[in-house]
Amino acid sequence: MPYSIMLDAGHGGRDSGAVYNGREEKDDALRLTLAVGDILQNNGLDVEYTRTTDIYQSPYEKAMEANNAGVDYFVSIHRNSFPTDNIVSGVESLVYDLTGVKLEMAENINEQLEAVGFVNLGVQARPNLVILRQTQMPAVVVEAGFLNSNTDNALFDENFEDIAQAIAAGILDTVNSRNTLTNQSLYYIQVGSFRNPAYANRLLNELLEQDYPASIMEGDGFFRVVTGHFENLEDAADMERRLKLAGYPTIIIG
Repeated sequence: MPYSIMLDAGHGGRDSGAVYNGREEKDDALRLTLAVGDILQNNGLDVEYTRTTDIYQSPYEKAMEANNAGVDYFVSIHRNSFPTDNIVSGVESLVYDLTGVKLEMAENINEQLEAVGFVNLGVQARPNLVILRQTQMPAVVVEAGFLNSNTDNALFDENFEDIAQAIAAGILDTVNSRNTLTNQSLYYIQVGSFRNPAYANRLLNELLEQDYPASIMEGDGFFRVVTGHFENLEDAADMERRLKLAGYPTIIIG
């Protein structure tokens, strides 16, 4: 069974993202996302997209689409922006926190883009981004150069295929280094277990209102409210600590 990934072209529809001299981030993001997806498919990955046309979806809707699809990875592709034109250039990637396979993937992507010619601005933790906070799988936002940098735009246009190859290579390097992914356990944090689904849904909604990536697992006559979808125990333990600090009883299951 191939590994699966959902690619998200940032923004779309009425949300143009950054704009510079008539150039819109949403268009660059979609073009690049589709090119990356073609390369990944040709290398054996099962690729899904949040959008393939110019439509609007909220970040929450995109995260839920990935969660419902049950993909192994999520990568959202953007162009960056800075308050003053032509001051900053380079690539950076964003993750929920600086741990686990998501960090490895972000670093691999940045290194590959640096080889194309971009300045590598590193990986930043952005726990408040909905697209990173709500996804239940390793998730990365890639900022492929600054839209209001003439230097980055020239690099983007003149080396477009190399940039698509670089992002795909960073993803594939990570997937290949985790070649036991489909055989390893996934970890969840159980927050409650009920025979009555109404009680489970009440707790689920409470957690979702606080932006926890919660869901319900059914089995053996029980409705278990869980958070997460973690590949390693370290990430699961981080989430468990957050929940305990918030006053919830927790059990790591895997």
